[in-house]
Amino acid sequence: MKVLICDKLSEKGKAVFDNEKIPYDEKVGLSPGELAAEVKDYDALVIRSGASVTCEVIQAAENLKAVGRAGVGVDNIDLDAASQAGVLVMNTPGGNTISTAEHTFSMLLSMSRNIPQAHASLSSGLWEKAKFKGVEVYGKTLGLIGMGRIGTEVSKRALAFNMNVLAFDPFLTAEKARELNVEQVELDRIFKEADYITVHTPLNDKTRGLLNKKAFAMMKEGVRVINCARGGIIDEDDLYDAVKEGKVAGAAMDVFVEEPLTEHKLFELPQVVVTPHLGASTEEAQENVAIQVAQQICNYLKNGTILNAVNVPSVDEKILSILKPYMALGQKLGSFIGQFISGPLNQLEILYSGRVLDYNLQPVTSSVLQGFLAHYSSKPINYINAPYIAKEKGIAISEVKCTHKVDFHELIQVKAHTAKGVPSVAGTIFGSDNDPRIVTIDGYRVEAVPSGPMLVITNNDHPGVIGKIGTILGRHKINITGMSYDSDPGRKIATIALNIENQVGPELLEELKNIDEITSIRLIRL
Repeated sequence: MKVLICDKLSEKGKAVFDNEKIPYDEKVGLSPGELAAEVKDYDALVIRSGASVTCEVIQAAENLKAVGRAGVGVDNIDLDAASQAGVLVMNTPGGNTISTAEHTFSMLLSMSRNIPQAHASLSSGLWEKAKFKGVEVYGKTLGLIGMGRIGTEVSKRALAFNMNVLAFDPFLTAEKARELNVEQVELDRIFKEADYITVHTPLNDKTRGLLNKKAFAMMKEGVRVINCARGGIIDEDDLYDAVKEGKVAGAAMDVFVEEPLTEHKLFELPQVVVTPHLGASTEEAQENVAIQVAQQICNYLKNGTILNAVNVPSVDEKILSILKPYMALGQKLGSFIGQFISGPLNQLEILYSGRVLDYNLQPVTSSVLQGFLAHYSSKPINYINAPYIAKEKGIAISEVKCTHKVDFHELIQVKAHTAKGVPSVAGTIFGSDNDPRIVTIDGYRVEAVPSGPMLVITNNDHPGVIGKIGTILGRHKINITGMSYDSDPGRKIATIALNIENQVGPELLEELKNIDEITSIRLIRL
């Protein structure tokens, strides 16, 4: 395993790789093209806001398993390309929470009291006391857009200054709002009533240009706005116009659409306070995110532990150890049904019953898809890209949690909805050793180890069929290591599941198919 550090990283972060004996190289300042030329031999990348992991970089990577962002924003990573390539993307959302919250409030106060402007004036030899009269924040209304970790910390500081806090976040519950002592409102009310508005959301299609000409028109005269989140959430051109017109009395900007940035028309306005993306730039924050991202990379490369992932659900080490047997079983069931079906697939239905319902089942569902898609895609399939490739192929996925009682402590069933029917397979875990077993095939009760080559045979339930099969296999020196048999007396149809030691060739399959009673036979390789 080898890691490439693409941006400056705290020495304490590098020490984590040293302690875990994972070698790393440090190459800072690479362009996307240069990074694409370097990435081939690396298993993981560590970046901050400088390096860009583009589609070109992802496609050039041959061994890449993870990208770790020392910070929160991941807009410098092509998430779609990473996900489709099966590359895990992680960030460190908690490492710079306090740093960014403190910087936000520092910017709010600096803007309110004209501190940067006054400092520049006095440093240049002027005493312009009357020119820099400010406003108090006491009793003012702060509109918070986004109540994640950082927004929550900003609200605490605002309340300490006796501000009234209005909060908008689609995921904020009424109970949490009461706990934080903020008023939960719709976005329009923040625009209409807030004296200060600060944004703490990711940059995406819904938030890009969120504070624009239309929004500024709704705001109070003399409103002040702050952006220490991501450049582009506030439309810079519309903000400039709103400040020039006097609608916005002040703005504090730490982030911009294009960075680094040294010239901008906003910089010409005395009402605007700007800093060069300093939200996470404290000694403590840089150490925290560096240590955190290094630990996350090491844990994933060594143990498969997924924390703070942005393109798959996170699974910590304790839960992962519990889920691993179910994931292994799910992968086998997916592989089985992928080889068992005939005709195009419309929907893959995964049903869960019993104790497995106590856990987050998405990793198990991904494992089922991984096993299934391995037979239908030329791309390497893993836990991360399996859902994306399924979507790309137009496969509908249904995850069903069944609360009715079953005959097993836990049961995972996979149904494949095709134009020719709905074949199914189900499995469970046996004993303290977590041994996987296939327990039903198309509703027939069997007990088969999902390993190695298997023959699944459907036949008319007549005496002597098993003997005929055994005779042919014996003549071809194929040893049977396990056999299950179940029949439907009403239909006089039976299913046989055979675990065999050796691979079966097409000639042997044809010979078995020529047995009069056999209606279908499939060779499954697990």
